[in-house]
Amino acid sequence: MVLNVLIRLLIVDEHPPMREGLSALLEKEADFQVVGLAQNGVEAIAQFRKHQPDVLLMDLRMPQMEGVDVISSLRSEFSNARIIIFTTYDGDEDIYQALRAGAYGYLLKDAPCQELFTAIRKVYLGEKYVMSSVAQKLTQRFSESELTERELEVLRLMVQGKNNRKISEELCIVEGTVKFHVRNILEKLGASDRTHAVTIALKRGLARL
Repeated sequence: MVLNVLIRLLIVDEHPPMREGLSALLEKEADFQVVGLAQNGVEAIAQFRKHQPDVLLMDLRMPQMEGVDVISSLRSEFSNARIIIFTTYDGDEDIYQALRAGAYGYLLKDAPCQELFTAIRKVYLGEKYVMSSVAQKLTQRFSESELTERELEVLRLMVQGKNNRKISEELCIVEGTVKFHVRNILEKLGASDRTHAVTIALKRGLARL
């Protein structure tokens, strides 16, 4: 349903074809007006301050400043900033962190055009919008045992390829404690071994290479 208003949009994505293609698509809707384009998180904040759009449509992973950091920064400066994450990243931790930071919506880039239009209009009206597949991932996250901060530290060092001895040295803990944490990590992630745990961590967005 087209609204009887003009919704001013800012698009942020590091890939020029995506920015320009998305802009052209959205401009075809009678109630959408693209007021700015940005290619990274730093530009996103500058463009938001300049144009103060009704809705910010932004990728999650970007150069210079990550999407979650942009959300936190903008929401602290503009408490009513309406931000939609539009990305390929569907890890449950990515989704959780973005929504916790203050995003109003979360959609994947394979979403149908009409669903994107609906999300923008709902977020403009102050409603939250999370596509169903994303909501399922988020539900799954809360149904699983959550890793402690120390376990996340150990897991992220495992992703870097460090063995127990190296992890113990970096975290200043004994190697036996590292082994204890690794066992807990494997159990909580449902992983069969360290390699499997690393794969799960990367897929869920718990750690990055």
